[in-house]
Amino acid sequence: MAGLNFLYRTLPGRCCLKLLSARWVSGLVGALLDTRASQLLIRPFSRRFDIDQSEYDLTGIGTFNQFFCRPIKEDRRPVCHEPEVLIAPCDGLLKVIPVENDTVLPVKQSAFSVGQLLRSKGLSARYEGGLCLVFRLCVNHYHRYCYIESGKKSRDRYIPGRLNTVRPVALRERPVFCENSREYCLIKTETVGTLVQMEVGAMLVGKIRNKEPANALVRRGNEKGHFEYGGSTIIVLIQKDRIRIDREILTSSAEGAETPVKMGQKIGSTIRA
Repeated sequence: MAGLNFLYRTLPGRCCLKLLSARWVSGLVGALLDTRASQLLIRPFSRRFDIDQSEYDLTGIGTFNQFFCRPIKEDRRPVCHEPEVLIAPCDGLLKVIPVENDTVLPVKQSAFSVGQLLRSKGLSARYEGGLCLVFRLCVNHYHRYCYIESGKKSRDRYIPGRLNTVRPVALRERPVFCENSREYCLIKTETVGTLVQMEVGAMLVGKIRNKEPANALVRRGNEKGHFEYGGSTIIVLIQKDRIRIDREILTSSAEGAETPVKMGQKIGSTIRA
């Protein structure tokens, strides 16, 4: 934490940050973590972050990046398929924030504009009065993610940028999600309208790996992709009056706190027209 405070809250630190948050630095680290020698990092990393390796399929793991985006055993993340349920698309720490006047104003974090996030003011207008769901993944979390709902997927839009950390100290100091490299698609659903599902890179996350092409029919709970090394974030935008988030999550979010969730679990329900 002291190192992050130095980077984000001091002038010399901000100078260093310009280098560390450059995409080529994360790309270089990612390339090193794809080497066979990097497997020496797996055991100390697993011990430090108390990762239960029995939950994962580690067949053929030969590099650190392969371990970092390891697949989980099939029965460890059951997905709720009840049609009126909204699920978490990943493991992480969830905060839910209303969208008002094109602005997402999280408690204890800097505000950001949906128009800047999407690089489209026209598209952002769809989500006025809706909800922004921010799932923050730490390095100890499972780094594969699924589709939050079934529907027809658009093309992936990639927005280049820098790669700040997504730790709270950075989120308080600057609009990280609008500065970082990110990728998103629209999913046209029968239950919650057209939603945005976005993956945001972070410091030392060199790669966001999504799988499905444009116009694919996707299914809730099916794997959408994975992140390579580092913590990161998934953001979901949902239109007004489409979902009702569970009360405990809303209460924590209003207090500025994040709620731990796991991929596939219920976080809310749809609102019937």
